[in-house]
Amino acid sequence: MKKKLKICSVILAREGSKGIPNKNLKLIKNKPMIYYSINASLKSKVDETWVSSDSKKILKIAKKFGSKILLRPKKLAKDKSKSEDALIHFAENILFDILVFIQPTSPLISYKDINQGLKLLKDFNSVLTVSKINQFIWFDKNPTYDIKDRKRRQDTNKNTYIETGSLFITTRKRLLKYKNRLSGKIGFIEIERKRSFDVDNYEDLDLIKKIIR
Repeated sequence: MKKKLKICSVILAREGSKGIPNKNLKLIKNKPMIYYSINASLKSKVDETWVSSDSKKILKIAKKFGSKILLRPKKLAKDKSKSEDALIHFAENILFDILVFIQPTSPLISYKDINQGLKLLKDFNSVLTVSKINQFIWFDKNPTYDIKDRKRRQDTNKNTYIETGSLFITTRKRLLKYKNRLSGKIGFIEIERKRSFDVDNYEDLDLIKKIIR
């Protein structure tokens, strides 16, 4: 009999945040923002939902909403700390086969997105959420299209996507080998633009509050 692979999600929620102090605990419809990513994970096919944080307050709240918790060293939760370092810390302390990395600042993530990503992992080594764009893009003040042959917007950039940052899926083995959330053959979970927001400032927060009902 084939061994069932253990799927764990991890939500990285550090205490510090320059844009919005205590961002992960800001209330959205009377629930802290981190609740939405925890809830999406708990409703998905993930076996264990974890929150990694340097804040005991965040961990206490996360546990209240049904998440397992892992205290992260302060040195891995600074402004310039890389998410990969925190993910590797998680992988070195928790046993699992498949890792679902969910950002707490993406409260519009759905359990359906997670399940779709897990399904895609059968054909890909890593998976991430993206949103398709069909706008005219300028890079470093230069157009990425032919200004002498301006096409209709709906006919441009048919294969151009933006990384939403809300969800990444890989295996523990690949994470520890490549030290990266993405490696190998990469698949896309395409989500609609209105759910692609990542809360970075108060304007984003106000917008999310209007979207979530």
